[in-house]
Amino acid sequence: MEIRLAPLAGITDWPFRVLCFEQGCDCATTEMVSALGYVYAPKNHPATQSLLRRDPREPRLILQLFGKEPDYMARAAEELSRCGDYDGIDINMGCPAHKVASSGEGSGLMRDPALAERIIRAVVKASALPVSVKMRLGWDAAHINAVEMARLAEDCGVREIAVHGRTRMQMYAGEADWDMIAKVKQAVRVPVYGNGDIFTAQDALERIKNSGVDGVLIGRGAQGNPWLFRQIKDALAGREITQPTLREKMETALRHYDMLLNWKPAHVAVSEMRKHIGWYLRGERGATQLRDRINRMERAEEVQDLLRRLMEENEA
Repeated sequence: MEIRLAPLAGITDWPFRVLCFEQGCDCATTEMVSALGYVYAPKNHPATQSLLRRDPREPRLILQLFGKEPDYMARAAEELSRCGDYDGIDINMGCPAHKVASSGEGSGLMRDPALAERIIRAVVKASALPVSVKMRLGWDAAHINAVEMARLAEDCGVREIAVHGRTRMQMYAGEADWDMIAKVKQAVRVPVYGNGDIFTAQDALERIKNSGVDGVLIGRGAQGNPWLFRQIKDALAGREITQPTLREKMETALRHYDMLLNWKPAHVAVSEMRKHIGWYLRGERGATQLRDRINRMERAEEVQDLLRRLMEENEA
């Protein structure tokens, strides 16, 4: 039973993934990479290199591609699968963002099975690595086709399938439909991973038991909480589940900050860490006021000093 980190655009960069791996994550997927952008952009383009970066502390990493042109998807898959940096190639058929889905990419492919089939076959043929697909249940409630798309993907040679239990039109609203994920699992022979609404170890246990999936992908539940991977593994093994202390949270936030500061310009790191620190503080006393203070700070040193003071005051 594998507990994996789901790809989240703008969130699951290498520093975040490293922290999740330290807490027991079995495998992670990069933020989605545009196949068209990769083919046409200079290979040393900073934005492209940022998305493609793999840290030595990441034991298993899958590269996710998105696009709607079979040729470009195949070209990108061929090059990236042979570079030696990844353990698999994933086809994004789940991104619900308007800019992506409305252009026929991401979850937009759920509306065009014929095109999806051409893309999957082209990528499987071109890739030197195993190919997987991450999809949604369908475009909307009137067009649920995850079972059919999963069978199509399996027929095309895909080795794994991940299913987010919502339609594209749901975005992240409502509850993930794990009964439908279970139907996908029953319909195919390849491993199926479920995704959606796993925020606690108990959530994971119940969804694994009821769906029969081969593993789960943790997305929003890992934001500010990389300890969730360890907690799920402890629960599966019958061990006691422990919660991180405020010191653990702040020390992790500070390490997260350091990794970003050593990688990106300071003003970018400060901006990006605001959301992460907000998640790390979730559930702590005075979290709302602390977030407001941090969001007004422009220098990393100010934020770091505040986090250190929080630890000291909590232990005084």
